[in-house]
Amino acid sequence: MRTARTAATLMAVVALAAGCSSSGGKTSEDKADGSTGGKSAGTPRLKIAMVTHSGEGDTFWDIVQSGAKQAAAKDNVQFLYSNDKEAKGQAELVQSAIDKKVDGIVVTLAKPEAMKAVLAKAKDAEIPVVTINSGGEFSQRFGALTHIGQDESVAGEAVGRELDKRGRKKALCVIHEQGNVSLEQRCAGVKKTFKGTVENLNVEGTDAPSSQSSIEAKLQAAKDIDAVVALGAPTAAVAVKAKQDAGSEAEIDTFDLNAAVVKSLKAKDVGFAVDQQPYLQGYLAVDELWLYKTNANVIGGGKPVLTGPAIVTEKDVPKLEKYTARGTR
Repeated sequence: MRTARTAATLMAVVALAAGCSSSGGKTSEDKADGSTGGKSAGTPRLKIAMVTHSGEGDTFWDIVQSGAKQAAAKDNVQFLYSNDKEAKGQAELVQSAIDKKVDGIVVTLAKPEAMKAVLAKAKDAEIPVVTINSGGEFSQRFGALTHIGQDESVAGEAVGRELDKRGRKKALCVIHEQGNVSLEQRCAGVKKTFKGTVENLNVEGTDAPSSQSSIEAKLQAAKDIDAVVALGAPTAAVAVKAKQDAGSEAEIDTFDLNAAVVKSLKAKDVGFAVDQQPYLQGYLAVDELWLYKTNANVIGGGKPVLTGPAIVTEKDVPKLEKYTARGTR
């Protein structure tokens, strides 16, 4: 809780960016020059790379980048972003950042073992690393300053309890990326606290038609499924369509928040969402590396900095709509 409050305090002193970030490509490079408003820090220019496991079209990472870019603008940082959903490709991108002699690296650990060796090289090169979003339990072990994100098991447990409160009996937990340790932890957390039964379904998250067909087929075959737990906002949209085509009465619930999910909450197409504040993950990661390089600070004293989870329902829509519309929540 203390680290979460620390994160919240740091957020409070910064004016949020007014627009969404561009994203979607395998690799992009952005120069933050303070043009988003206000003056950048009077500290030496730094170069910080963020390398994630994002697949194509995953809007979650647009929001992460939006936060990172705002921090970069404030901190006089050149922000470099790249992504690859394949673990080998992600590791190669981290190596590329090392070769560019960046001043810091932000990385996700969805498939941690694939990142171990290259992060050891970053340590040898004396490049500080911050992990975000996934693989938090491996962060300190791999030499990172800190991990910024939610505890995925705790988040899953919160979903299980919420499903119980809603009287659900059988849930389908849809994993959109096989081998992603964080997604597996979410479903395991749901199973731990949910008094009903949970069945996992693996789909190809970057292939929406295929994912929809798989979910629809499952709902048609198992009419007693009364809850579908999507592990990301894009999957939630697919699940809503699958439910309609299957003629199912299952409630669609999801991890993560964006403008589309808020609209679905408002329309009651989605029952609830789990918010892990991706904007905060991107912002704090860049800010932490800047603080470390310019003042030897470590947010949270090296302990994980929690950005979630929080259960969001239709009651929260009025206060969130304007923020999701601009891509910061």
